[in-house]
Amino acid sequence: MTDMLFTLLSAALISNLVLQMPLAVEPMLAPLARQQVHALGLATTLLMLVSGTLGYLLDHYLLQPLALTALRLFVFLPLTALLISPVLGLLARLRPAQHWDGLWLLLLGNAGVLGMVLLGTQENQSLTHMAALSLGSGLGFWLVLSLFNDLRQRIADNDIPLPFRGMPVELISAGLMAVAFLGFNAMIKA
Repeated sequence: MTDMLFTLLSAALISNLVLQMPLAVEPMLAPLARQQVHALGLATTLLMLVSGTLGYLLDHYLLQPLALTALRLFVFLPLTALLISPVLGLLARLRPAQHWDGLWLLLLGNAGVLGMVLLGTQENQSLTHMAALSLGSGLGFWLVLSLFNDLRQRIADNDIPLPFRGMPVELISAGLMAVAFLGFNAMIKA
């Protein structure tokens, strides 16, 4: 049980897909409204959880017995793309008040989902480990997305020199946020 908790915390805070392994940077830099940020975070977390567990099952029961592990990318890419519409449909039924419009392309272009499935299946762990890794990665993405959106709103009100306006100050902010998240490395001692 403690291993799953450490995996969840490590995936969310220490080995964050956005800040430590820049895999899911595209949706973070897209200007989104506050409601869209939480909708994208929830949709990405659920998509990571579902695609991670299904990817593990496909890898463990189909690709590894047939010695086709070299085809992981070609199996997991269509799997994650095909799961986007059912996940958004499920979330639209469960939370109809939230705006789910326009998230399909952001989820499709999110390399963090595919990266998490590929990284999780390379380690020969259990299904519960993969589920904890998927959930932690999704929650970490959601945390960074909402923190970066709040930071973007604070920056918009400040007087920033002309060469740093727009993308440069956002990239500097993302770098400083990554340095701040490095402080979580000392949280868990091996």
